[in-house]
Amino acid sequence: MGTSRVTFGDRVRIRSTEATESLGIAGQAGTVYGRTTPSVTGVEVIGESSEDLAISVALDGQTAQLWFAEELLEFVDHAAGTTVEIAGRKLIRDERGDWREVKPN
Repeated sequence: MGTSRVTFGDRVRIRSTEATESLGIAGQAGTVYGRTTPSVTGVEVIGESSEDLAISVALDGQTAQLWFAEELLEFVDHAAGTTVEIAGRKLIRDERGDWREVKPN
């Protein structure tokens, strides 16, 4: 399996294809929340993938996450400034896409 071009927290835009146009989501932007192997998890994937990989995206203004073939996603940016807290640790994302731990004051 190849390396994914987009990762958790990245901002992406949905490419215009027959499938995305028919769903009314072409051109919309959202945030990447995960990835999976559809042959194992059975998720419904929008688009055709050259690999057994699907990317979860939460589109802006919607609560549901959709699974896409990565070929349908256009990278926008790494969403610099995004923060997450995991197990009591606070991390902030920089413009290169790296997560840096923020020490408490």
